[in-house]
Amino acid sequence: MKVFSSTHTFNYSWEEVSTANWRKYCPWNDKSTHVIAVDTLAREVDPATGILRTERLITCKQSAPEWLKSMMGCMETSQVFETSYVDPAAKTVTMVSQNITWSNLVNVQETVVYRPLSANKTQFEQDARITALCGGWQRIKNSIEDSLVTRFRENAVKGKEGFECVLAMSRRVFAEEREKERQRSEGKMMA
Repeated sequence: MKVFSSTHTFNYSWEEVSTANWRKYCPWNDKSTHVIAVDTLAREVDPATGILRTERLITCKQSAPEWLKSMMGCMETSQVFETSYVDPAAKTVTMVSQNITWSNLVNVQETVVYRPLSANKTQFEQDARITALCGGWQRIKNSIEDSLVTRFRENAVKGKEGFECVLAMSRRVFAEEREKERQRSEGKMMA
């Protein structure tokens, strides 16, 4: 098993980050063009804790090397199952994801947590555990795991850049909507 860990500070409030998180794979993010569908399977709020729990299926264009796709069967897409927990009291967003595609060959479990550092900064923590399931072939297992850790590292950089674009656009759109609402309120008071 290999582990990839990453942290990043976003210069946005936890409220902005937790709201924009649902738009992470939208047209505002030109770094996530590999994501072709995000389907919400279930969503519920625990009445005792107020925690929002959401299950999603994320479908991506397959990014495996061509030699591996041809050896394993030419799958053009891959799927990931994600469960997220938004805890408004603790101000945390926790997302846990697991690959579905090729899960009999490699197990990828990722956990991402967003939590406030201050009123205008949010900490991002990412941890991925990658395990190749190749029986006793340690050299092949190590090679597969190392390759996937490298890919995770590269994708993590793109993911943060793309989410920064989503956060900036969200801030701009919300500011425009607040201004429109202010103008409507002023117009009603003058009438």
